Amino acid sequence: MPVVNPEKLIALQRRADEIRNICILAHVDHGKTSLTDALIATNGIISPKMAGKIRYLDSRPDEQLRGITMESSAISLYFSMSRRASAEETPTQREYLINLIDSPGHIDFSSEVSTASRLCDGALVLVDAVEGVCSQTVTVLRQTWVEHLKPLLVINKIDRLITELRMSAAEAYIHLGKLLEQVNAVIGSFFQGERMEEDLQWRERVEERVAAAAAKEQDKAERRAARTILGSEETENTTINTTAGEFEERDDEDLYFAPEKNNVIFSSAVDGWAFTVRQFASLYEKKVGIKRSILEKVLWGDFYLEPKTKRVLGPKHLKGRALKPMFVQLVLDNVWAVYEATTGGINGKGDPAMVEKITKSLSLNIPPHVLRSRDPRALLTAVFSAWLPLSTAVLVSTIEYLPAPPAAQASRLPALLDASPAAGHVSKNVREAMVDFQAGRDAPLVAYVSKMVAVRASELPQPKRKVGDSMTADEALETARRRRAAIAKARKAAENESSNDFNGLADALDSARLNGEQEAEPEEPEDPEYLIGFARLFSGTLNVGDDVYVLPPKFSPANPHAAPEPHKVTVTGLYLMMGRGLESLTSVPAGVVFGIAGLEGHILKSGTLCSQLEGSVNLAGISMGSQPIVRVALEPVNPGDLDKMISGMRLLEQSDPCAIYEVLESGEHVILTAGELHLERCLKDLRERFAKCEIQAGEPIVPYRETIISAAEMAAPRDKKLPRGTVVATTASKQITIRLRVIPLPSTTTEFVERNVGIIRHFYAEKKAQEKSRQSTGAEEVENIDHEDTPDNTPKPDLISMVDFRTKLQDTFTKAATQSDTWANVADNLTAFGPRRIGPNILIDITGSCQKFLQEHQDHNLEFVQSSEAPPRPDSLSAADFSDKISYAFQLATAQGPLCSEPCQGIAVFLEEVTVAAASDDEPSTRDQLGRLTGEVIKTARDSIRQGFLDWSPRLLLAMYSCEIQASTDVLGRVYAVITRRRGRIVSESMKEGTPFFTILSVLPVAESFGFSDEIRKRTSGAASPQLVFQGFELLDEDPFWVPFTEDELEDLGELADRENVAKRYMDRVRERKGLVVRGKKLVRDAEKQKTLKR
Repeated sequence: MPVVNPEKLIALQRRADEIRNICILAHVDHGKTSLTDALIATNGIISPKMAGKIRYLDSRPDEQLRGITMESSAISLYFSMSRRASAEETPTQREYLINLIDSPGHIDFSSEVSTASRLCDGALVLVDAVEGVCSQTVTVLRQTWVEHLKPLLVINKIDRLITELRMSAAEAYIHLGKLLEQVNAVIGSFFQGERMEEDLQWRERVEERVAAAAAKEQDKAERRAARTILGSEETENTTINTTAGEFEERDDEDLYFAPEKNNVIFSSAVDGWAFTVRQFASLYEKKVGIKRSILEKVLWGDFYLEPKTKRVLGPKHLKGRALKPMFVQLVLDNVWAVYEATTGGINGKGDPAMVEKITKSLSLNIPPHVLRSRDPRALLTAVFSAWLPLSTAVLVSTIEYLPAPPAAQASRLPALLDASPAAGHVSKNVREAMVDFQAGRDAPLVAYVSKMVAVRASELPQPKRKVGDSMTADEALETARRRRAAIAKARKAAENESSNDFNGLADALDSARLNGEQEAEPEEPEDPEYLIGFARLFSGTLNVGDDVYVLPPKFSPANPHAAPEPHKVTVTGLYLMMGRGLESLTSVPAGVVFGIAGLEGHILKSGTLCSQLEGSVNLAGISMGSQPIVRVALEPVNPGDLDKMISGMRLLEQSDPCAIYEVLESGEHVILTAGELHLERCLKDLRERFAKCEIQAGEPIVPYRETIISAAEMAAPRDKKLPRGTVVATTASKQITIRLRVIPLPSTTTEFVERNVGIIRHFYAEKKAQEKSRQSTGAEEVENIDHEDTPDNTPKPDLISMVDFRTKLQDTFTKAATQSDTWANVADNLTAFGPRRIGPNILIDITGSCQKFLQEHQDHNLEFVQSSEAPPRPDSLSAADFSDKISYAFQLATAQGPLCSEPCQGIAVFLEEVTVAAASDDEPSTRDQLGRLTGEVIKTARDSIRQGFLDWSPRLLLAMYSCEIQASTDVLGRVYAVITRRRGRIVSESMKEGTPFFTILSVLPVAESFGFSDEIRKRTSGAASPQLVFQGFELLDEDPFWVPFTEDELEDLGELADRENVAKRYMDRVRERKGLVVRGKKLVRDAEKQKTLKR
């Protein structure tokens, strides 16, 4: 296969209708990279014989070693085919450019899938014919649904049905039909969920219109009654429309996969073959005597071919005859026959006579040396590559079924633009340029940068000199210097060869040093890393040297000049992505996936490029598949390399879409990753590429949560005169007394707050802006604060009014059957959420001294409780002066709980009384002591909340992974043993019908998950591999302070509690890592060995 010239690919970028931007999505080990290799081989980049083995787009050494893809890679491919506009016209040769992105399938790298999908217009979704729909398959299908990509289903590894499961063609047909139903069921669930949401919104609109119409009618009735009393009754003819129209049902027929629609490909990437129903319809059109269009509809499904009359029959006309379905008879039987003739198939031995018969009937030209080969795999691959080449089926289906950039942007961009931040402020010309695919130089330029890719300086393409161009003076001097150095080196080598042994010895003695030290070898020149943006241009034309605005993910078109204000950046380079290499470009038209240089330091992970600031659009708000959950503290082995490590971690954070770099209050440098495998890759990149120094990693930092419950066996309250959880505390100066009560929140309220974090954050941003507007007359400062509190990379929730939110929150308290009086009017008195003002803990003020969070309009001149009935002095302090201090203490107490300084969850703090002692006449003004009292109030309130917390039964919430494992019956017991040993819990197990594989769903604590994947693979000899997805936090129902105290417990367990307290073990581990006191820890063991026994 001749190598395609890059100039041809660059020329095709100008023809938008001949471009296809596609990504390959699938579960791990479902054959994405092998399929990509077969497509790359069509351009002569690799040999077709090495397709599936070389894994060309897996350019990292650890990717080749592990056999999985870790980074999404792009490559541009050339493909030509003959097409005719109509059946009468002669076919014409048309050329196409296919921008292909291969994405990872492992759950730890699902963020790479999110970054790749926004750049494409269509997707090839691969499904293993044996394993079927797996967890990551559902994830990538959801990604195509969210991004409005047009999917093309590829059922891969059909050869496993023959070689492993030993299925017949009829059994394989039934199995493939069930697999297709599973994939369509996933698509149907997405459609059903969206349709139910639209139905709910439609009903809410109808109810709002009915309520508004009823209120309007009532108002008119009152006015009519008033006119009647006054004697001036008038008639009114008004018609009120109380309906919002009928709910429009959407047709979902085009959403599903069906072979007759040409959106399903049957393939085996490892054997290099693939086909579609349309392909076989054209093969059998003349032989069967049925039109191709009819054959496409009946080749798949319950249709049968009568041998004598060549008529197509339905299942009702079989009349008891045992006929095979047409798909089995005309398609699968032939594929099975090739396997039996070459490799033996089910029989295990090939048949050369059958091979010769097949090649003659199909008119295939197989080289004689291949026919004589003793390797049956080579013969199998040669037959299929000549008969059903994989690249032809996949690329032809891609061109015919998936849309070109103009059509794709017209269909999918309106929904994406409506979902972008402040979509109403996007300029009309920008919106029209993107939707209408305006590629002219005068059109507004909009590009989306999905991620930053680190590229070594040596891998960047050098600018090529055109023929006839003269060199500059500097270039001529550099060329002459290199030539002189090369000549001198050649002369020295010739002289050394001609010299005798004596001269050689003398030279050696002269070069030797007296102190015996060897001359230091010259250091290799450093190969620095540069960041290249991985981008897609939606409108306009981008040239090298252009100045464009870089819009961060927090940018809002409503406040384009809000801090940090976007600034212009000059484009220093444009590149054509060619897998492991890059090709220089001078300009890029719309609809192309490309690389861009010059954005280093201006884009952290993703961003939007636009030629204008006012009315621009922000496309950077995409949802990542998995949030980073694993934290690890890093430090250099050599303390002098600290600066290198910090700069390397910042570079890693920019180049990895999911990695996050943080510096803790303790000074630790922490990196957050999505999982254990992701952590290994990040550490390898740090040591070898970015920091280039030895780095040691500490123990993984696993997040926990602290909460309280009302258990059956709890210790007596600390103060028996007060209700449980009530604390009365006085500051050190005895001037302020605080009484508060800590109560567990109902689970319904906790879940409601966790679901509506985005709405709470929005409310807080609005209140902060209102407060600043009262204090400052400038409007710019208000915009800056609102912009600052806008969530980063968080999709805008369906915002509701504060009144509706307060009503729904109060309803969650009403559902709590117990303590109904305690939760009465709680939402009206709610002061703050915590920690970080958005957490699932609430502060309720009963005293009336604090501002209410969920009150839209409130009087700021509040009346406060005083300690005496006498009128306060003008310089005296009141409880209102400490309201913000108590709220801050609540944030501190919930951010670091009393168990192990982890965030709290599910607690309510009732502020019942704040008393300020009146100052005497001879004492200095108490208002002058406000600074000293501030610290005392914060410390007292924080410690009181912690004391009230410990008055209940404390619990730890463990971070949990949802684990999915596919394993055969042979290793099922070993998988269960490993899960049980690591404190996991089996949720369900189900056997895939027609296969010997079980799908095991379980939950596993994140703290016990490190090394879990390696242990599973080791115990099962590689037959099982888990997929871990962060699920949330789960209560560990065990008191970390529990000790046996009843007679039965003391008799069974003894005073030392022989049973291990798992919650205490987790708590002590965190306390020890944070340097806190660990109670009950033995500092000295075997003390008798430490004293002298001589005396």
